[in-house]
Amino acid sequence: MPFTSLGLTEPLVRAVAARGYEAPTPIQVEAIPAILRGGDVWASAQTGSGKTAAFILPILQRLVETERPRGRFVRTLILVPTRELAAQIGESIRRYARYLTAPPKTLIVYGGVSINPQLIALGGGADILVATPGRLLDLLDHRALSLSELSTLVLDEADRLFEQGFSNELRRVLTLLPKKRQNLLFSATFPRQVQALATNLLHEPTRIDIASEPETKPDILQRVIEVDIPRRTQLLRHLIEENRWTGVLVFVATKYSTEHVADKLRAAGLHAAALHGDLSQGARTQALANFKAGTLQVLVATDLAARGLDIAGLPVVVNYDLPRSTDDYLHRIGRTGRAGEFGVAVSFVSAATHAHFRLIEKRHQLDLPREQVSGFEPVDLEPPDRPTGGIKGKRMSKKDKLRAAAKRDGES
Repeated sequence: MPFTSLGLTEPLVRAVAARGYEAPTPIQVEAIPAILRGGDVWASAQTGSGKTAAFILPILQRLVETERPRGRFVRTLILVPTRELAAQIGESIRRYARYLTAPPKTLIVYGGVSINPQLIALGGGADILVATPGRLLDLLDHRALSLSELSTLVLDEADRLFEQGFSNELRRVLTLLPKKRQNLLFSATFPRQVQALATNLLHEPTRIDIASEPETKPDILQRVIEVDIPRRTQLLRHLIEENRWTGVLVFVATKYSTEHVADKLRAAGLHAAALHGDLSQGARTQALANFKAGTLQVLVATDLAARGLDIAGLPVVVNYDLPRSTDDYLHRIGRTGRAGEFGVAVSFVSAATHAHFRLIEKRHQLDLPREQVSGFEPVDLEPPDRPTGGIKGKRMSKKDKLRAAAKRDGES
């Protein structure tokens, strides 16, 4: 099925072709016509499914077909959980709008940078505003824009908006929107909060679920390597050098670990950098730009980078630490094997994390063989008596700890 069959205009089809896309993905086939009709859409699609273009292309077409009001009005609002995703969506809008006679005015706003340039840029309003919730509310408090003429609201990565604590901000934003508008909700998972939001927000939505479609399943070789925790960095270095990996996204559990692992890799002569939320926006942007350009070989990141980042041609993802949430496993490895390319996803498993990885396999119906690398065979093969963290719901409760302490006191 060609893009022309979806009802898109020639300039948009030409922009899609310029990016090398010959046929729409399943999410695009279903979402683009539904959005062009003006109805609400509730879509579930995994990372790498092409969902960004699924809402950007029809939004651009509808904006071209309608007249822009004068004043500090915003016509389309796209809310996202992270600065990186905001910047990425802004770049996608620029590319898809390149052949339009009058490209829409698009602004990207997020926290962590000075608000003053954003206040100035919003003079005269915007056709499309891509924003994180906190900075949007800051701008509204400054009366820099009005949402009274909003025609389309997009919530992208809706589950992450809640996970990162934006529930109160979302509720406040929704009270400021006109009742008559189009709502588009995209999410990879639908926890209870997202389902409640969808029920209250959407009116007779078109439901789209592409999460399990075989057409969108990426070509990823998943490897599970057993290794003792203290030797993971050495093993990581060995794998990078032996396999001559040119681009590796490494996921760790904490901000401290990103710096620690990156420092160790740099000391070993590898070009590595850390990516986490405490870095300045300039440092985060530069690290991502270097990684995408290929001048940076290894990017060590927290789950900040697990969703929404589109790193073209990324060959390898490594779970240095396993994701705490089993759902995040697919979000992480989905950074590789995109757009029909082959990818490799490696997970390090120790005696302490074997049980957690079995939960990940059960959740995603996987049965992956365990490997050991010569020279890095694990010595510690026995799991701990009880979980030491990393698995939701498995830590001792406060009451259990008090009971155990009382029992020890009674036995002494």
